Amino acid sequence: MPLSDIDRRLLDRCLAHEPGAWRDFVDRYMGLIYHVIQHTAYARSMNLKPEDVEDIAAEIFLAIVDDDYKVLRNFRRTSALPTYLTVVARRVCVKELIRRRREEALGHVTASRAALADDSPDEVEPIAAAEEVERMLEGLPEKEAQVVTLYHLKFLNYRQIAKQLGIPENSVGPILARAREGLRKAVEGRRG
Repeated sequence: MPLSDIDRRLLDRCLAHEPGAWRDFVDRYMGLIYHVIQHTAYARSMNLKPEDVEDIAAEIFLAIVDDDYKVLRNFRRTSALPTYLTVVARRVCVKELIRRRREEALGHVTASRAALADDSPDEVEPIAAAEEVERMLEGLPEKEAQVVTLYHLKFLNYRQIAKQLGIPENSVGPILARAREGLRKAVEGRRG
C-alpha cells in the first residue's frame, strides 16, 4: 500500500518543524500506538495497567522524535506510514516489556532471597552481574541451561521453547524444575 497524500503532508510538516504538526501526528497515530502496545503485551502474556500503556506510548513517541525525527527521516516512503509505525512501535514496545519483565524478575529474586536469609541483609547477595548468572548456568546440563535462558532471560513461553529446542512442550516444565533445583543447591552450597 503506497504512502497516502495525508501522511506525506503530515511527514513533511513534522520534518519541517511546522507549528502544530507534531500534535496532529500524535492525534492521528495515538490509537495505532495504543493498539500495538496492547496487542504486543497480549501476545507476550503480560497485563498492563493504563498507566503502563501510557508510559510505553510515551517511550514510542520519544523514539520517533529522538535525534530530530530520525525514525521519520529514515522512512523510505515506499509503504504506508501506519505499517512502518507499527513496526517501529512494536520494536520499542518489546524492548520496554522485556526491560520491565527483567526488573520485575530481579526485584522478585532479590525480595525472595532477602526473605530466605532470615532478614539479615549481610547475607543477601542479589544476582546482578551477568557473569554470575552465566557461571551459575555453566553448572547446569546444557539442555537445562538452554531452557532456563530462554524462559527467564529471553522470556519465551513453554511452546516457544519447545519449538526452538525441538523438544516436547510438556517436557519444558520438568526441565525447568530440575534446573531450578540445581541452581538452588548451587547457591546453598556457596553459602554453606
